[in-house]
Amino acid sequence: MATTHPSRPADAALLAVRRIVREPFTAAAWRRTAYAVLALPAGLVPVGRWQRALLRRLLGVRVPAGGRGRPLLHTLAATPLNLVVAAVTLYGWSLVPMNLGWPLRVGDDYASAWGGPTFAGAWAFHAVVGGLGFLLLMPWLVRGMTAVQARLASRVLGRGGKRTGGGRA
Repeated sequence: MATTHPSRPADAALLAVRRIVREPFTAAAWRRTAYAVLALPAGLVPVGRWQRALLRRLLGVRVPAGGRGRPLLHTLAATPLNLVVAAVTLYGWSLVPMNLGWPLRVGDDYASAWGGPTFAGAWAFHAVVGGLGFLLLMPWLVRGMTAVQARLASRVLGRGGKRTGGGRA
């Protein structure tokens, strides 16, 4: 009889590793990344329907219309958070190609680089730790940051906010 739950701890660990490795390649991860970047410019304009539409389309969070002053309050409250989230997201994702392509940006002295003194060692270190490491870390970091953004927007823009059935955030 087939079950959907892992029968052994090794199966559960394998499923967890598979989920971690697959996450950077899912559409939901890239929607959350788009929201993390676009929330800052969209949040600077106190138009509630734009902010709610961005939440609905990219995170799957429905926020009912609140009072008249809610969009301005959201702009004031969320701008510092959106600025930090956008900066961390853009910098973190930029580390992936920057470290995978480390030989393209390195100068003449790779002996003192992390992973040196050989060129191959320095490239391998940067590719594995900086490239693949951040490739696996960033979707989960963005997931957490956008969850905080969505919670703030739900509370400020509407009356609690309701998730759609998609579970995308």
